[in-house]
Amino acid sequence: MTTRRNFLKTAAATGIAFCSCGLLDAAHTQPRAPRLPVKINGKRVLTVDVHSHCYFHEAITLMGDGADKVLPPVKGVPEHFIVIEQRLKEMDDMAIDMEVLSINPFWYGKDRDIAAEIVKVNNEKLAELCASRPDRFAAFASLSLQFPDLAVQQLDTAVRKQGLRGAAIGANVLGEDFSDPKFHPIWAKAEDLGAVLFIHPQSTPELAKRFRGNGWLSNTIGNPLDTTIALQHLIFEGTLDRFPGLKIIAAHGGGFLPSYAARGDHACFVSPQSCSPNIVLKKKPSEYLNQLHFDAMVFTAEGLRHLVAQVGASQVMLGTDHPIPWEQHPVDQVFATTTLTDRQKAAILGGNAARLFGLKEA
Repeated sequence: MTTRRNFLKTAAATGIAFCSCGLLDAAHTQPRAPRLPVKINGKRVLTVDVHSHCYFHEAITLMGDGADKVLPPVKGVPEHFIVIEQRLKEMDDMAIDMEVLSINPFWYGKDRDIAAEIVKVNNEKLAELCASRPDRFAAFASLSLQFPDLAVQQLDTAVRKQGLRGAAIGANVLGEDFSDPKFHPIWAKAEDLGAVLFIHPQSTPELAKRFRGNGWLSNTIGNPLDTTIALQHLIFEGTLDRFPGLKIIAAHGGGFLPSYAARGDHACFVSPQSCSPNIVLKKKPSEYLNQLHFDAMVFTAEGLRHLVAQVGASQVMLGTDHPIPWEQHPVDQVFATTTLTDRQKAAILGGNAARLFGLKEA
């Protein structure tokens, strides 16, 4: 029998380490997802998870004294680093054909040389993994966004030479918003390459005091809030007008924006002094939702119904946060959303992601 200790030894030996199983105890309490291959009316459909994570020991070690703070103290992260075969089994159990892997940025505070080395390790190992199983894995590159000129080079190398599909980025860089002109060269490069940018928040640190207490509010409120702020700045500062070809996926259903986007349509009318006369948007703020994409990590069929009603089925794709055990079966959630047509279900399950990333559909 393969033990946890054996898995850990194997992972360390191979140099490829993944976060733990996303099922855990949830497997015993939640409905079982359909098995692969997933079919709709007898027709095979591709299932693509655009929100799944991994780490590499070598990159974490480069953090030096801060290495022990990289892994968040939650189920599914610190105690399990598993081999590829185990990850594939978990994907099979969730009826996921392909994961697009990302690494949450933990290097934005490091100097240029260390940040560059961390990104180099991450991207080389991600590229190696994807090349070994191109039918099951794709990946977002890491970028040293605190050094925009370096990030441009890293993105170009990742897409053109390493076969990565885009980049995973935080929702800000040390408190600086992506709408700042200093980041424009990165968005120009992403647009030119057709690279997909996956925005994954890192909470909202400036509200740490308010998040104290019960309920892990730094995540359950802080993460979606961080994404919401990032997207609103991209809209209101005219960044999405400047780079209309940007391909952006926002984690966790886009935070709070899809549910309250219409409020922004009235902001400059009610408080014109709060809006710059030098920034004239090409359309209503809420209409920029159709330039963005969103993962379906909203936990319930009703949540997915609402998200689709707000942004359109064409903008939504599967996301699990695997291997964090959020106790959800994303494929089941899509099938349970009775307001969706079969065509919309197939699109959310994998068709939208296949088109965005240039993958071969089933």
